[in-house]
Amino acid sequence: MFEKFLTGKTAIITGSNSGIGLGVAHRLAKAGADVVLNSFTDTDEDHQLAEKLADEYGVNVRYISADMSKGDQCRMLVEKAGACDILINNAGIQHVAAIPDFPSEKWDAIIAINLSSAFHTTAAALPVMREAGWGRIINIASAHGLTASPFKSAYVAAKHGIVGLSKVTGLETAREPITCNAICPGYVLTPLVESQIPDTMKKYDMDRDEVIEKVLLERQPSKEFATTDELGDTAVFLCSDAAAQITGTTISVDGGWTAL
Repeated sequence: MFEKFLTGKTAIITGSNSGIGLGVAHRLAKAGADVVLNSFTDTDEDHQLAEKLADEYGVNVRYISADMSKGDQCRMLVEKAGACDILINNAGIQHVAAIPDFPSEKWDAIIAINLSSAFHTTAAALPVMREAGWGRIINIASAHGLTASPFKSAYVAAKHGIVGLSKVTGLETAREPITCNAICPGYVLTPLVESQIPDTMKKYDMDRDEVIEKVLLERQPSKEFATTDELGDTAVFLCSDAAAQITGTTISVDGGWTAL
């Protein structure tokens, strides 16, 4: 249905050398979009990943290094890309601790990377989209943008902020051919989550299946992980003409988490 309909469009995806960001990059490239991958690492593997995506889908794929904790680099990413029809704000980090024990530097870093970066990239991208006469901004929020869990104060605050920013951006562009929405995933089986499973098995003295069902997916009624492909396809849909009147809102991909 959506095969190659994004040909000629350029998508910038922050935090996209692995996990959700990379999954979204695959789906947008498959739909014909040129892609700008991003992380702060700037390794040979990052550039090789861009080359591999370009070869696989026959689109232009570049890697641009930028530190999403720094506002000037967030804006530089958009400027250096030279075009931005689709902006996917995905970069994020996590830290878990009770509020009295939460390190100030961790709070500052999470707010900077998970929330402030999206403000800076959006501020830089909107003039470019307005000049082009079309744009899609998709913020990767979380089920924690709509609900909360203990010990995740900074992450929950940032993701609630992303939802609010998406609403404001949607309102400010409501009379233009530009939309802004937030995708709110539940647990997604990314390499980062996968790497946490063995330690969690030891901590709770459970096998892998028990850890997934009773710990990781405790609040996810489907008892299944969302996939990066599902999130990528949701992003592709939001870029389509069918989603032209969907703006300033959230789409949950959480197996029923926020229905509870």
